Amino acid sequence: MQALSAISLHWVKVIFMYDVRLGTRGSALARWQTDYVIGQLQHTHINTKITSQIISTKGDQILDKSLPLIGGKGLFTAELERALLAKEIDGAVHSLKDLPTANPNGLIVGAVPKRASVGDVLVSRKGHKLNQLPYGATIGTSSRRRAAQLLNHRPDLNIVDIRGNVETRINKVLEPDGQYDGTILAHAGLERLELMHHAAEILPSELMLNAPAQGALGVQCRKDKESSTFFKTIQHRTTWLAVTAERAFLAGLKGGCAVPVAALATMEKGELHLQGRVSAVDGSTQIEVNRSIKFLFDMPEVEYSSAWQFGLDLAKEAVEQGADKILEAIR
Repeated sequence: MQALSAISLHWVKVIFMYDVRLGTRGSALARWQTDYVIGQLQHTHINTKITSQIISTKGDQILDKSLPLIGGKGLFTAELERALLAKEIDGAVHSLKDLPTANPNGLIVGAVPKRASVGDVLVSRKGHKLNQLPYGATIGTSSRRRAAQLLNHRPDLNIVDIRGNVETRINKVLEPDGQYDGTILAHAGLERLELMHHAAEILPSELMLNAPAQGALGVQCRKDKESSTFFKTIQHRTTWLAVTAERAFLAGLKGGCAVPVAALATMEKGELHLQGRVSAVDGSTQIEVNRSIKFLFDMPEVEYSSAWQFGLDLAKEAVEQGADKILEAIR
């Protein structure tokens, strides 16, 4: 009975008395994502107090320069990671595509909830689809991945930088006399903010393959047992394996969110399929690689390492086809 009481008291401490603070960026989309994670956690920790804390990042503060010029790695995550390490917050909610593939010492991705839509959409001033845009139309995007794939399909397009949150970019495009005829935005972001009525077209993956881990959220936390146990309750296994493979593909190419690398992993009947794409920034060249692997076990540590190695192996295949030369040209 004494042992049972000790165990019970331990769980009372962890579940009923734990005060959790989640760090988030201040945009409407970031706050939505954090509120979503809080809602998921409340289902599994019903008596835990979970609050959010807004933290401004470098990417939010510098809006007059393109993302590659101010440094893509950790642009939207470094300040949140600092707060985690300083124990000012207990977890940080990220769009996983923005999170560098290597965690700082002492931090891990504690949970990846179920993924939303993975692709991109076109928002255009007159509701034109991509192939209906006039010759030489101006498309605003700060993503080299999006720009490169657009130019591969429509080399006549004029690609210019655009900054700001989702709502700001949509408003810039809709300005009657503005400089932009359209912009490319994440499908998941528009869905989450209930702005899909602005989408002129959902772009097919054959034309616009998603960024690694796009549509997925990552909850970063300290690398300790208490944090890992707490956040792991909202882990979605299929999403976790898919984004692990995609992020490993990016890591194997020594890339970050500012390089023209795309990847999509899907799971069906125990088989994980991974598609990768590396594009020249001017759209003149694209390298496509594909691979599948069976998952016949249910051991998280083995699954993670297998999915990660799977992505690295596909990256090697892309390098053998010249992907390193494409990326080296822009570094």
